[in-house]
Amino acid sequence: MNIGVLGGTFDPIHVGHLLVAEEARARLDLTETLFVPAGQPWLKLNNVISPAEHRVEMVRLAIAARPYFKLSTMEIERAGPTYTVDTIAELQAQLGAGDELFFILGWDNLNQLPQWHEPSRLVKMCRLVAVPRVDSPTSDLDSLEAAIPGLSGKVILLDAPRIDINASEIRRRVARGLSIAQLVPEPVERYIKQHKLYVRE
Repeated sequence: MNIGVLGGTFDPIHVGHLLVAEEARARLDLTETLFVPAGQPWLKLNNVISPAEHRVEMVRLAIAARPYFKLSTMEIERAGPTYTVDTIAELQAQLGAGDELFFILGWDNLNQLPQWHEPSRLVKMCRLVAVPRVDSPTSDLDSLEAAIPGLSGKVILLDAPRIDINASEIRRRVARGLSIAQLVPEPVERYIKQHKLYVRE
């Protein structure tokens, strides 16, 4: 089985996340894709993020109609800072023979990979599926290979979809009383309104 892994704070999950997951699923013949809400991302230790129960529930609502998308709360349940390498190692230990993990990330995150925790170990355990961001340049694989030997052979660069949606803009729109109807799935929009999320942003 080919298993996709899409991590993030998902604060909130938005249609861009779903489009990326659908594109990767179609291109790479993924059997299922795990959505993994972050606990406390170590690169965002100074950022205020919504409580885990809200972010988890928004993911659950967003993917409910797609049985090939699954929710994993493993990072929420793990104490301390969240490291992707630990998540991938834990998932790899659960794989059957012939199964392969495809970690989905944006070009911006791929460019930052040398600053991640144990990036060399990470690339040995999974394939990296990099998707474009309109505000991020194409990754320089030669530079990344020099910093993390072996990386270039493990990267799949997708050219679509080009996503121009980000969670911080959605939070700002909610705080200003603007519509987010086309930016998040309808059940997520209702949940945000019901729980008055982001109104004090």
